[in-house]
Amino acid sequence: MNREYLANIQDISGVGVDILPYHEGEAELDEQWSYVGNKGNQRWLWLAICHVTRTVLAFVFGGRTDNVFLKLKELLAPYGISIFYTDNWGTYSRNLPVQNHIVGKSNTQRIERKNLTLRTRVKRLARKTICFSNSEVMHDIVIGLAINYIEFSYFDFYIKQLFCPATDLLDQNLITN
Repeated sequence: MNREYLANIQDISGVGVDILPYHEGEAELDEQWSYVGNKGNQRWLWLAICHVTRTVLAFVFGGRTDNVFLKLKELLAPYGISIFYTDNWGTYSRNLPVQNHIVGKSNTQRIERKNLTLRTRVKRLARKTICFSNSEVMHDIVIGLAINYIEFSYFDFYIKQLFCPATDLLDQNLITN
């Protein structure tokens, strides 16, 4: 967006915007364990990130089953992903075409780092913790909101910066000297 151009134009109603489709070429997939109520009631977070930008593309909650992975795969369909990087968990090899699936730790370092970051910031994902959910609904909502905040909270700043005058930003303590 060219802010200088927009600042000098009197009537922006005639300004056109081209929306380009967002396609990722490569994604890293992984799952991480947590629990609801007690450690016998396992709840898995399945996560997919862009291999290049490290941005979360999609996530789902459920068991460690093929059906839950297929839900994640369905969410990834609009991205047009051609290469999937995973660990050696059997679900991936059963449900991803061999020509599009690369197994190995060398290409999953980014998602493992993302899992560790989430586990550090969201205590419900920690392995040894006293912080846990008693219901699957609350578990999924809390972790889902945390992922959205951690991954996409910086957009809020840019939206306010684009659409609010600088004095409003100073009043809101969004810009500091």
